[in-house]
Amino acid sequence: MHQADRQPSRRTFLHTTGTVVAAGLAAGCTADSARPDRQPPTAAAAPRPVPLTGRHQAGITLPQPAQPNLLAVVADVGGAVAVGPLLAELGQAIRTLVAGTDRRLLGLPPGDLTVTVGVGPRLVRTAGASLPGAADLPGFSRERIDPQARGGDLMLQICASDALLLPVVASALLDQAGDRLHERWRQSARRGANVPVGNGRTAPRNPLGFIDGIVGPHTTTEQQRDLWLAGPPAVAGGTLAVLRRMELDLPRFAALSTAEQEAVFGRRRASGVPLSGGTVAAGPQLGAKTPDGRYLVPADAHVRRANPTVVGVGLMLRRSYTTDAPAPGLLFISFQNDLRTFTATLTHMETSDALLRFTTTTASATFLILPGFDGQHPLGSGLFG
Repeated sequence: MHQADRQPSRRTFLHTTGTVVAAGLAAGCTADSARPDRQPPTAAAAPRPVPLTGRHQAGITLPQPAQPNLLAVVADVGGAVAVGPLLAELGQAIRTLVAGTDRRLLGLPPGDLTVTVGVGPRLVRTAGASLPGAADLPGFSRERIDPQARGGDLMLQICASDALLLPVVASALLDQAGDRLHERWRQSARRGANVPVGNGRTAPRNPLGFIDGIVGPHTTTEQQRDLWLAGPPAVAGGTLAVLRRMELDLPRFAALSTAEQEAVFGRRRASGVPLSGGTVAAGPQLGAKTPDGRYLVPADAHVRRANPTVVGVGLMLRRSYTTDAPAPGLLFISFQNDLRTFTATLTHMETSDALLRFTTTTASATFLILPGFDGQHPLGSGLFG
């Protein structure tokens, strides 16, 4: 499997480091920097730790906004491995890493580090064939997926403001698992600057220049209804994740006029306001028409084809990130308490969503995100004893 994250050679690293250091020295040794009245730069505030214990795992609704850097690692569990002890060990390792007491952090402060763990359908079925998360994600159109990049037994979603933490934490957790885990693929990604979208919330832009994640279960009531699993008790407080890596045809999209790009999404590119008017956070008025009878939001616009009311499903919470390799694109992550929320939405989009013409999916999986854990309730103990 061609992996998205290749380590640079020592020669490349030294050359790049030397260039950066030299540039920094040149910039810092100007006469202006030596002025006695020049104020030293103010250090950025350290990111606040994210609470680890509770009913839900961190890295879904907390922190808000989400950290700018992510590394997703998808792996398989060996056939003879006892899943319960493995998850308990990983949970304990996560606790020490987040607390900053694990020597494998190599002295890096954990800051707002979160690690979110999900188990794939094969493992869920060993605990119960009717449990949420036991169903595999079906195939869809516009997919070009290597067998190694479809499905998987375990997902580690590692997020932090400090990108240096991500490979270090992944290495520590894979070291903890040893030969019980076999990595399938991994993907690093990042989020751009957040844009206000109303009601005190923010959302980032996607690589196509549009604000991403405006619609979702943001209130407590919406999250209880559409995000968190209410039962059975072994999974209560968890959720279901869909992970999709997509390549984007940026040159072809960029060749469109701004008006044509906005017609693809059904929103204004600069502001995120629906083409039917109103505010960013307000839903589009899908029945609104021009004086000559044309829909203000085109029939194949993404906001119409993916509209939960039109599809007849609940809301999904999205934590999407931008990727550079193996190709420019998007790592789409959605959380919902019913897999049909995603599958029915994408099925409806496939018939005529204008956005899909610019996407090709190269990795796909679904996972049951386990409930929260602590010292008395190890990770996965409700499901795997």
